[in-house]
Amino acid sequence: MNEVKISTEFIKLDSFLKWCGAASLGSEAKIYILDEMVKVNGEICTQRGKKIRQGDVVEFNGEKYKVI
Repeated sequence: MNEVKISTEFIKLDSFLKWCGAASLGSEAKIYILDEMVKVNGEICTQRGKKIRQGDVVEFNGEKYKVI
């Protein structure tokens, strides 16, 4: 599992995908989310603006990213 540190209270899901390197562009992240390819804490998430906080686990493309 990859650990990704954020320095704010939360980060939006689409921004998180760019921050951790899973998506290179915001438009790319949006497509992944809308195509139900992203899970947050084990559940498919289609909300681009979902607030990701410390302790959350984001799954995408076979990788898991834990927010610390």
